[in-house]
Amino acid sequence: MDLVARLADIVGERHVLVDAEAQAPFLTDWLGKYRGAAAAIVRPGSTEEVAGVMTLCTARRIPVVPQGGNTSMSGGATPDMSGRAIVLSLTRMNRIRAVDPIGNAMTVDAGAVLAKVQEAAKAAGRFFPLSLGAEGSCTIGGNLAANAGGGAVLRYGTMRELTLGLEVVLPDGRIWDGLTALRKDNTGYALRDLFIGSEGTLCVITGAVLKLFPQPLARATAFVALRDANAALSLLSSVRARCGDRLTAFEFMTGACLSLILKHSAEARLPLGAVPPAAVLIELSDTDDELALTERLEGALAEAVETEIVLDAAIAQDGVQAKAFWRIREGVSEALVREGKAAKHDVSVPVAAMADFVAAADAAVIAAAPGVRPIVFGHLGDGNLHYNLLPRMGQSDADFAALAPELTRIVHDETCKRRGSISAEHGIGQLRVSEMPRCKAPIELDLMRSLKTLFDPHGLLNPGKLLPAPVEN
Repeated sequence: MDLVARLADIVGERHVLVDAEAQAPFLTDWLGKYRGAAAAIVRPGSTEEVAGVMTLCTARRIPVVPQGGNTSMSGGATPDMSGRAIVLSLTRMNRIRAVDPIGNAMTVDAGAVLAKVQEAAKAAGRFFPLSLGAEGSCTIGGNLAANAGGGAVLRYGTMRELTLGLEVVLPDGRIWDGLTALRKDNTGYALRDLFIGSEGTLCVITGAVLKLFPQPLARATAFVALRDANAALSLLSSVRARCGDRLTAFEFMTGACLSLILKHSAEARLPLGAVPPAAVLIELSDTDDELALTERLEGALAEAVETEIVLDAAIAQDGVQAKAFWRIREGVSEALVREGKAAKHDVSVPVAAMADFVAAADAAVIAAAPGVRPIVFGHLGDGNLHYNLLPRMGQSDADFAALAPELTRIVHDETCKRRGSISAEHGIGQLRVSEMPRCKAPIELDLMRSLKTLFDPHGLLNPGKLLPAPVEN
């Protein structure tokens, strides 16, 4: 029996897509950088069906590309052009399986959309803190595969910290049911943590137990003007000292970044008049009284103004104003798209090294390409910057594209000098796979390849992603 017919036996005929038009949305990443081909798009409806598909594909040596909401920033869910692979779309597996308000846990299918998970937690009087720009379409399985971060990592952590248990299907079709809500389990290797962030190269994640938290009842939000990234670090230290773990978000933007947002967003309005050299968006949250929280933030900012760390600051007076402040930060990605082609980098360095990194990277890329425009923003509190470069004014896309690899090398060299990471939250995918040998020690790559061989000896899961092929001597 041919492959398509066997797949149809497992998941149902209408859930095996072979028509080119039906397949098209699954074969292009959402940024339009990568296109692929597939023997079929397969949409299982249960963990058992995923296991059946994996058993079949392993027996026939068919590559499998797991896919959730297809919102990868690094081409991690797009197949190659060979047409040999199947794309395993988990979007039918979208149940909220159980919510435990007492244990502060929720069990969900991997295909559950992040926004639906947030809503289910809220309906139970709880809070799931992961928040991303793509939360209306990205899925929990994809969030887990890339160890997603977002704006609240400073307080709550990445998906690895937000997950208690997993259910996965291994390449040979075996199911590991690790859907435990235990906070303590000291019985061996942390398989859960190994699978999270593995970008679909070791297993297919089919379910997860997520951590929930008390619903924040109060928020205080401020938009703060600063001289530079050094001042931002000083303010971060000051606010942390006064506010402790109430500090939920600390988002940094350079003046060039703010100017770009204002240029392309009719809705964005700076609350402080002229564009400052740099700015941060601060948010505190608590289960306590909102007035007390606002007073705490006011006190921290007043102290920073007195010591000349802060140039100016505005505290949101209500939820509408807070949303307007956040609209500025959320307008960065759209502004970059409207401005044209950009060389994008998702890096992390130790928090204390952030200002030094920005200064050094700016100097190095401008020396290599005079007129290039750094657009820098990100989650300063957890060390994650989105360091983007726009071409000089009037430069053609083709000329800038020719420079981009060298500029990326410079940015990543500055990152690695500070023992940073070339992928803080977007994943390696196929975008950065060739750069792994430059930023990972040979022993790290050897260990990772050994794990890949152990779990996926035939190299069928998400080939060409995350791990570069070994260099033959």
